[in-house]
Amino acid sequence: MILAIFLLIIGFLLLVKGADIFVDSCSNIARALGISSLIIGLTIVSFGTSAPEAAVSVVASLSGKNDIALGNVVGSNICNLLLVLGASGIFGTLTVKRKIVFRDVVYSVFSNIVLIILTLGFFIEGEKTGVLTRTNGLILLCFLAIYLYALLVDAKRGNREQTEKTKMRARDFLFMIIGLLGVILGGQLVVDNATEIAEILGVSDNVIALTVVAIGTSLPELVTSVVASRKGETDIAIGNVIGSNIFNIFFILGLSSTVSPITFGIDSMVDILILFTVGLLIFFLLLGNYRIGRKKGWLFLTLYAAYTIFILVR
Repeated sequence: MILAIFLLIIGFLLLVKGADIFVDSCSNIARALGISSLIIGLTIVSFGTSAPEAAVSVVASLSGKNDIALGNVVGSNICNLLLVLGASGIFGTLTVKRKIVFRDVVYSVFSNIVLIILTLGFFIEGEKTGVLTRTNGLILLCFLAIYLYALLVDAKRGNREQTEKTKMRARDFLFMIIGLLGVILGGQLVVDNATEIAEILGVSDNVIALTVVAIGTSLPELVTSVVASRKGETDIAIGNVIGSNIFNIFFILGLSSTVSPITFGIDSMVDILILFTVGLLIFFLLLGNYRIGRKKGWLFLTLYAAYTIFILVR
């Protein structure tokens, strides 16, 4: 038990530090190419901070630990929206561009709708378990391609801010590889030891995935967005969270279920519906003044605390 906890902590440290190195190196490469901070936040940074979720979910899927594979993504997305945005709003006001709300936030909510459509049918038909098939996985990956294409078209039209180019450095490519390796190894340690602890405590994999693993793999988003918020880089802060949520569903679940079909129970369906509700709530709150300040920040944190209590009691 003690060894499992120690290795779990080591896994989280590798995830966070590996993701940190990966994000920094990718961001340096992107800036050297003159890519805007908004595009960086929605793509490079969000993909980098989603790397822990990707490592955990893919490894869990290959290991047949489906509750962790799906629960990690859903739990991380709820954590991103409530904990990460809440903390970012408390430490510094997030001003959200109208384009982000009506393109990226809407597409994030749409990703939740797609996930509901792919999962709800099993329970409507009276089944006790559902499955994300390889075909479902390919569908999710196709929606990711559409989103990336939309960002590319937007960039080509010149609807992005001009950024000063920096010098391309070879070490950034080396650090990018090192960071990615750290994320993969950390993901393996987290899955194996979180499962072992769950078995010892008699707690389900789903609860562990929605709490410990979800928060742990969301630490890169939390650190990145809070720091960006404090520095006034609101495009990176909000783009990181929304982009990560889109990547989590379309890329991570898409890739995981393509590699190995993911089975899930009714509890996972409930969590998916909660994620959809939270996404809608944040969308409508942003329509007010396109800002997330302390009041909304504390509201989000309170809702996340209530959700955590709910899944523990459940």
